Amino acid sequence: MENVFSNAERAEVLTQALPYIRKYSGQIVVVKYGGNAMINEQLKQQVMEDIVLLWLIGVKVVLVHGGGPEISEMMNLLGKKPEFVDGLRVTDKETVDIVQMVLAGKVNKTLVNLLEMKGGKAMGISGMDGRLIEAKMKDERLGYVGKIVDVNIRPIQDLLEKGYIPVVSTIGCDREGNAYNINGDTAAAFIAGALEAENLIMMTDIAGVLRDKDDPSTLIPRITVSEAAHLKEEGIVSGGMIPKVDCCVEAIQKGVKKVIIMDGRISHSILMELLTDEGAGTMVVGG
Repeated sequence: MENVFSNAERAEVLTQALPYIRKYSGQIVVVKYGGNAMINEQLKQQVMEDIVLLWLIGVKVVLVHGGGPEISEMMNLLGKKPEFVDGLRVTDKETVDIVQMVLAGKVNKTLVNLLEMKGGKAMGISGMDGRLIEAKMKDERLGYVGKIVDVNIRPIQDLLEKGYIPVVSTIGCDREGNAYNINGDTAAAFIAGALEAENLIMMTDIAGVLRDKDDPSTLIPRITVSEAAHLKEEGIVSGGMIPKVDCCVEAIQKGVKKVIIMDGRISHSILMELLTDEGAGTMVVGG
């Protein structure tokens, strides 16, 4: 495709972004990264570009990632069949070793490497490093699936102070040294809360909260915590959207200013959300 922007139009776009750059420079923004934006190679490159651009204009970006499909892929390679109870992965001792290997190893280091290649300065850590995420067993039926007990945010703060983009894989541990698989959305909500982040961006595979789940034009651009409860009662927020919205509410209650449930399938959706009037997805705020 030929270049459709003139230099004047480019300058205009940058000028319009200026108030937002001023607003977010020096602020902490946590991005929960997963879903299709993580699998599709082109989207992955664009997400990394967005994060590096924000970092370059002075935004303190923390990237929290999952890696469900990669874990399932590795389990298949090792001849282990993934099992789910109520939509949550059953994690025995062998599986938690695979989770640790894939998330804290392959996925985490691949993302760090990508950010570095785009010109950023990134450092990868897991929730086990510096006891960042302390956890306990959530439900015996699920095995080593963790419920977060405490978040020690110091390792992330240290990296931010030194000018790094922290890339966090969501594995926790307990006082006895057991590792736990932690839900990525929950971990992001706890981390963003502990950092009192300006924004938490949850990347998903849908447009946001929809009045009619089959019609993207019914997107609800903004909801308050109390409206979220009503939408659940009305059944508008249902199925897999319930835990997502619950995580948003939890993040707000823990001190995050606003949470955005965003369509990670759209190119440069992070920049659209933070640096334009338009925004992307559904914003959840207090009140």
